[in-house]
Amino acid sequence: MTTLIRSPLSGKGIYAITDGPRDDLFAAVEAALAGGARLLQYRDKTADAERRRAEADEISRICARYDVPFIVNDDVALARDTGGGVHLGREDVSIAEARAALGPEAIIGVSCYGSIERARQLQSEGADYLAFGAMYPSPTKPHAPVAPHDVLTQAKALGLPIVAIGGITVDNARVLIDAGADYLAVVSAIFAAPDIQTATRRFADLFEPGLIR
Repeated sequence: MTTLIRSPLSGKGIYAITDGPRDDLFAAVEAALAGGARLLQYRDKTADAERRRAEADEISRICARYDVPFIVNDDVALARDTGGGVHLGREDVSIAEARAALGPEAIIGVSCYGSIERARQLQSEGADYLAFGAMYPSPTKPHAPVAPHDVLTQAKALGLPIVAIGGITVDNARVLIDAGADYLAVVSAIFAAPDIQTATRRFADLFEPGLIR
């Protein structure tokens, strides 16, 4: 009998990640959600705590209207205060610390870079999804090492949702889905697009071929 690993995520799709401070942030987030994003991460590396709190609070509400999980990059306290999950990188707190702060139902995702060994360890610690990348050279993290696509295929055996991130465009995304990605995490190709809703929909359509709208 197969034991199912608990994860609050189901399905597949686009994981939209915001690109830092911008005047039209809320409209941009709403456009990505209207375009079919299935997860939304608030990523802002600035030190403006008051603005970040206000933005995260509003984005959490927008996500709730679309019934899309809201994730905060790195900041467990901000995630706790705004009802979100959290995405943790190598330099962040442990999954156990995040879980203690956020509770059993919160989504806690982790960066595994290109390492199956790290993914296996974090799966055992209670991660809800495993993110790998950069899959391609990334304008968001230009110095990030590029991970091999077969890491996605190997990670499927761990039984958790698999996220691919880094330099993903509509033109290079299909091979990642075919390799095993459940979610494509996209920053620039969505939030730097002139029409965010249409850009997001083009990605979403990769998961729903032939769907008539």
